[in-house]
Amino acid sequence: MNPEVTARVIAAGGWPVEHAVLTLTDPAGRQTGRATVDSAGRVAIPEVPPGSYTLIISAPGHQPAARSAVVGSGGLEVGDIELTAIGGPLLPEAGVWDIDPVHSSVRVRARHLGLASVHGRIAEFSGSVVVTDPVENSVVEVTLQAGSIDTGNADRDAHLRTGDFLHTEAYPEITFRSKSLRPLTDDRWAMDGELTIRGVTRQIVLDTTYLGVGPDPWGGLRGGFHAVTELRREDFAIEWNQAVRVGIAAVGGILQVELDIEIVRR
Repeated sequence: MNPEVTARVIAAGGWPVEHAVLTLTDPAGRQTGRATVDSAGRVAIPEVPPGSYTLIISAPGHQPAARSAVVGSGGLEVGDIELTAIGGPLLPEAGVWDIDPVHSSVRVRARHLGLASVHGRIAEFSGSVVVTDPVENSVVEVTLQAGSIDTGNADRDAHLRTGDFLHTEAYPEITFRSKSLRPLTDDRWAMDGELTIRGVTRQIVLDTTYLGVGPDPWGGLRGGFHAVTELRREDFAIEWNQAVRVGIAAVGGILQVELDIEIVRR
């Protein structure tokens, strides 16, 4: 049996592109194979003889993509192929949208001993997005419960809630309010805002990728975005550390934050 050509077709943010089609043509332009992606965005064309081919990927509402490929005796795993929406993703309509915490996440990561990373999350949060026209004037407000920090270790989490770190007894909430939204590309935005931790407010920028909007199975309308930023602990008066040896601290000074947020039209 001849080998197969496999790929995964995605849009911005890594979401699978439904109804995408992968077509394989030989150097003479003859169609050698054609297949439609599954619900996970994966596609496979079986029994492809070794040789040189052109892969053409197309989907409704997206710019088609093409690339050259050489199939060997063991087949070819193309990997992810990202398609760009025509005209960019449709922006959410003006109005109030609520953050769906069940389908959203706030993850954090810090270096430990200058080596491995410790991962955690803020488990409890809520917020809203007031979408305006123009969309650049939209406002995002989020409230996070500092005491819901979860790194998978009870002793570490208890320490993070003390005055050495988040001081959750005195400052139970972490808040964010956006101040401006600046387009970078069709689907990337810089969100400027104010973050308050332990009563200290600092300006931050979220590098935000907008993932689009669409209907849900319950008759509602949903949108999504992915955002990342970096925080310096000392900027928020979180300066505790333990020197393990010269030049090495127990906890790194930089905290990486990653958000996957799903919003629902109110």
